[in-house]
Formats: sequence, structure tokens, C-alpha cells
Amino acid sequence: MSGTVPAGMRMRGKVCLVTGGGSGIGRATALRMASEGAEAIVVAGRREAEIKDTAAACRELGADAIAIQTDITQEDDVERLVRTAVERCGRLDVAFNNAGIGGSGFPLAEEEEIAFDEIVSINLKGVFLSMKHEIPAMAKNGGGAIVNTASVAGLIGEPGISSYSASKHGVVGLTRTAALDHISQGVRINAICPGATRTPLLEKWFQDPKVEEFVMARHPIGRIGDPLEVARVAVFLASDEASFVVGQAWAVDGGLTAA
Repeated sequence: MSGTVPAGMRMRGKVCLVTGGGSGIGRATALRMASEGAEAIVVAGRREAEIKDTAAACRELGADAIAIQTDITQEDDVERLVRTAVERCGRLDVAFNNAGIGGSGFPLAEEEEIAFDEIVSINLKGVFLSMKHEIPAMAKNGGGAIVNTASVAGLIGEPGISSYSASKHGVVGLTRTAALDHISQGVRINAICPGATRTPLLEKWFQDPKVEEFVMARHPIGRIGDPLEVARVAVFLASDEASFVVGQAWAVDGGLTAA
């Protein structure tokens, strides 16, 4: 459905699912969904304490919220997650597939196979499995919206993170193709491509001040992004206000890919 909704109510009445919802962009997006009127939010992730904390914070904002511990690399887990969401909430309207891990920091020829397998399994296979089960659930109810978290590293090359970049390029390709496959069923699929954002994942890299300085200098805006800035775009893409946006990869990067 197209049209303008009241400010601050983009998720009004929607049942939402967020993977990787325990911290960073996932947590910020779950809270933004709650503050924008979501009826219910299912928070998924590997770290039980963190996702329970996010769910509790969503409830404080007025949304019914539950936490479901999930390993998105395991299809049985993902199937259970989506099935439980539908059983508990009656339907699934919105999914934000955000769970992921960072790169290894090694040039390709020095990277271990096990590191490549883990990064691709979580970042790419996890999105594939999530959409595989979310799409039928949404289609049964007339449609829905999916937003996948890719990265600016899914749009350009980045030295030292070949596996991560490959996984995020894969998310962009998967997003575009799945969007074409399923828009006729009313399922609208897009991706966001954040630049450097202050998440626990990035803060590990910033223990060396020189790394933070280097990363910040690459962003024309002159600073690192905040998770809420990415969350706002994710919620917009998941909302009816973005009803004509299909199969796109939106950079939220402070100008990095424009330079």
C-alpha cells in the first residue's frame, strides 16, 4: 500500500522480525520499529541475554516483543524462528535480516579457509535461509517487506576484507534477484549498505586510534555513523512509504561511495 503515514508511525500495526537484534544496527532498528508503532517485534540472535534486553526495551516502547535465540546458519533454526513468529503473532509483515560478522583483516592469499567459510555462512547463507522462510510466510498473508543488511563493501572493493566483501556483494546480488523473483507475490525486498557505523563490531577495530582516524578520513561527512542513522533508513525501506522501491541497495555511508 502506498501513501503517507503519520510521522513516527511507519511501522504502525506491523509484525516485524529482526535478526542480529541484540546490539548495534539490529538493536537500533528493533527499537526504532517499536517507537514507530510496530504491533509486535521478534528479536533473533545468538546471544540470548542481549536479544532479551532488546525485546524488553521494545516492550517499554509499546510493542509486544519476544526474543528467540537463533543460529541463522542452520535451516532448522531459521524455520523454527519464522514459524514461531507467525504462530505467536499471527503473521509476518516485515523482516530485517541484519545478523552478520566482520572481516578477517588479512589479504586474500593469507586468509584461512575456515575464516572464509564462517563469514560467508553467516553473512550470505544466513540471509538466504532467512528469506527462504520469510518470503512464503509473507506471501500467505498478501505480502510484506524485507530489508537485508549488506555494506558499502558490497558495492566497492576494500583491501584486507576479501571474504567479507564477497559475502556482502553476495547479499546485494541475492537481494536484487530475490526481489525480482517475489515482487509478484507482494514481497518487496531491498538492502541497506552502511558505511562505518559505531557498533560493537567496529569498536574492536577502533582500539587502535590510527584505524579510527583512517576510517573516518574515508567518509566525506567527516565522522562515523550512528546505528540510529542506519536504522531510520531500514525502517523507511520496510515501510509503506517505500512502496515503489524494489531490489535496491541503498548506501548509508556519509558519502564514502560518492567520492
